[in-house]
Amino acid sequence: MDNGRTPTFSRTEMTELVLPGDSNQLGNILGGRLMHWIDLAAAITAARHAGHVAVTASMDSLEFLHPVKVGQVVRLIAQVNWVGRTSMEIGVDVYREDLHDHDVKKTSTAYLTFVALDDTGKPVQVPPLIAETPEEMDRFHQAERRRQARLKHRQHV
Repeated sequence: MDNGRTPTFSRTEMTELVLPGDSNQLGNILGGRLMHWIDLAAAITAARHAGHVAVTASMDSLEFLHPVKVGQVVRLIAQVNWVGRTSMEIGVDVYREDLHDHDVKKTSTAYLTFVALDDTGKPVQVPPLIAETPEEMDRFHQAERRRQARLKHRQHV
């Protein structure tokens, strides 16, 4: 086990162009397509941090604050917010950009929990997270609170 990794080490940025096959009858992106991109960006980030394959354990609620239309660009920024022994919370911020007027709006934020697995499919310990900035420390503490809420919710399910 190494001494840890920073959020910057595993940060992932993805850019996607919304095409007609990604949309519904109104020309808005399908929620499932956006969820797929969010999950993919988060999975890459988790695997980078862990140095192992990481699988999705959960995704918190997802709200769509602004519509994303065909022809617009979606930018996803994923980073590790919190690390436990084998699990990690990955935060993904989603932005949409209109290429004609360069209007950029944040459309969503999602929090996903991933578990790192070894080659046999068993959970494996991940490197600690080294938060370097006040923002990263704040994200870490917020993620700890979300984790406690998730664990409490899981007990009631």
